Amino acid sequence: MSNANAAHGDHSNSGWLHTSPGERFKILTPASDTDGAYTLLEVIADPQYGVPMHIHDNENEHFIVLEGTMRIANDDRTSEVGPGAAITVNKGVPHAWYNLSEVPLRLLVVFSPGNVEGLFREVAARQSDDIAAILQRFGCRIVGPALLEDVHTFNSPHV
Repeated sequence: MSNANAAHGDHSNSGWLHTSPGERFKILTPASDTDGAYTLLEVIADPQYGVPMHIHDNENEHFIVLEGTMRIANDDRTSEVGPGAAITVNKGVPHAWYNLSEVPLRLLVVFSPGNVEGLFREVAARQSDDIAAILQRFGCRIVGPALLEDVHTFNSPHV
């Protein structure tokens, strides 16, 4: 991060964006500040919100649970984790997660490398419910359903 950005912050990333009803994210450290090495997001997911089984072809994803309880499938392992837990999903590994708790799930998510932050920006700004083209551009593929039926996900209808 340049000294100017460090002193003043990146105000273009100061707001929360919504991938769908039930999930919002904030880019805390944009990839532009790390020469693309990583991006850091804060994610808040409502109870019973989750993401379908998917694969990132280009980046590792690191989760740190701050609040709530998350069920996560990481390849063939499924676990329930709470505050303080850290989980790494390597690129190319199928994974899914959802908020198992009755309170919002709050996560820090680090993607390395970080250029996938564009996927989140585009999903939040999309005008239709078809996000397959966005995912494909960023090397992300949906490969299965969410871990529970009737869970809201980022590919739920966008309101």
